[in-house]
Amino acid sequence: MPEQLQPDPKRWTALIFIALAQLMVVLDATVVNIALPSAQKDLGISNGDRQWVITAYTLAFGGLLLFGGRIADLWGRKNAFIVGLLGFAAASAIGGAAVNPAMLYGARALQGAFGALLAPAALSLLAVMFTEAKERAKAFGVYGAIAGAGAAVGLILGGVLTQYLNWRWVLFVNIAFAVVAVIGAVTYIHEPAKGRNRNRLDVPGVVLASAGLITLVYGFSRAQTDGWTSAVTIGLFVASVVLLSTFAFVESRVRAPLLPLRVVTDRNRGGIYLSLGLAVIGMFGLFLFLTYYLQQVKDYSALKSGFAFLPMVGGMVVGSTQIGARLMLRVRPRLLMGPGFLVAAIGMSILAQIKVDSSYAEVLLPGLILMGLGMGTAFMPAMSLATYGVRPEDAGVASAMVNTSQQVGGSIGTALLNTLAASATTSWAGSHIHSLADKKNPLLINEAAVHGYSVAIYVAMGILLASSAIAFTFLNAGVQNSTARADGDDSLDEVAIPVVAH
Repeated sequence: MPEQLQPDPKRWTALIFIALAQLMVVLDATVVNIALPSAQKDLGISNGDRQWVITAYTLAFGGLLLFGGRIADLWGRKNAFIVGLLGFAAASAIGGAAVNPAMLYGARALQGAFGALLAPAALSLLAVMFTEAKERAKAFGVYGAIAGAGAAVGLILGGVLTQYLNWRWVLFVNIAFAVVAVIGAVTYIHEPAKGRNRNRLDVPGVVLASAGLITLVYGFSRAQTDGWTSAVTIGLFVASVVLLSTFAFVESRVRAPLLPLRVVTDRNRGGIYLSLGLAVIGMFGLFLFLTYYLQQVKDYSALKSGFAFLPMVGGMVVGSTQIGARLMLRVRPRLLMGPGFLVAAIGMSILAQIKVDSSYAEVLLPGLILMGLGMGTAFMPAMSLATYGVRPEDAGVASAMVNTSQQVGGSIGTALLNTLAASATTSWAGSHIHSLADKKNPLLINEAAVHGYSVAIYVAMGILLASSAIAFTFLNAGVQNSTARADGDDSLDEVAIPVVAH
């Protein structure tokens, strides 16, 4: 093995700080949700504008991920990681100190921009630091558990901070995360010398990809508020298709593309991006509806609602570290991802049975445990295979595609499933609520809402089944039991992924 590929002796300590940074980014997608009502009241944000606290983050994060991934390849992953952490902390401080809505929206957009630099840098650092099969399995087991469970942890942390301190601390807490991670990165992270992309930045690709992804994510946001058939929504979707199609054309022509098409046209990586994106649609929809169900129907506090998701977090940790990591060296990735998404779909089918008077122990508990186990088992090999065998100079952008598929999936899930739930609720109310007394009956109002949640969760179950089918069909990589070497030559994929049925 070449000297520059010898494993770093401090890599396991470095993993702690990489995982901490990833947790900060992932949980920030949901930690603010719990605190939003308090922030809205404190800053005088209107109901029509409150979505921008969430949307400003997702637009910047989703739109700039590919750019951030390529910057990590060009500039060095450790450098990008540290700058991303410092920027994220500064943006969090500005948001926590916000004195008006515009200041909060701007801070959230800055968080998203620096998160788009930080997230692919973190994942690609793992890809280049852990090259031995058994170690890679353990490292990605930890990372997969955090990536899957971080959103649920955000709900818990958001509840604790909002209830016992105030909403500003859901942003200020990031400063502590970032400072610890920066100190750890400077001390323990040593990026392998080989593998930076020395080509010039593909500026047209950056502009087209960022504009296309921002337009796509914003389109789903407007679909949620304006409807799917509004002129603005349709116009945004058409614009995103044109921009992203032009991006694909440009990338096939330029010498040093932002996103080398070999990264996404690889059968396994393409299958992972698609199946992960679909799975996240279902998972984000579940968080949304169960949060509403627990707080509005079951009258749980924000804190209690957060803790209600703990069994799912536990299931994800077990699925990722004890099932996925242990079996990854023995079975093909599709035999983990396919069954994993299938188990998650079974859990979703149980959760779809919720009623106004459902018992947490009888319905939510088993459903959440199965969801966690399934998603944890599937996430772990997906995160590893998505960067397994990729050329060193492409590790950042390949990692960015993992995050992009999840971010776009989350945006689609929130908009699509919320629209379906609202439509089902309206339909049920139209056939069951007739008199003025009915309209004031809290039981009927709750039954209408729960019917909508149930319908949307059934759709999410179907989406998870589709994820399972894609994993079984597309993925044909062999067992990840060899060193993930990356020589940068044209024979890379055959070296790094030795058992692929072409």
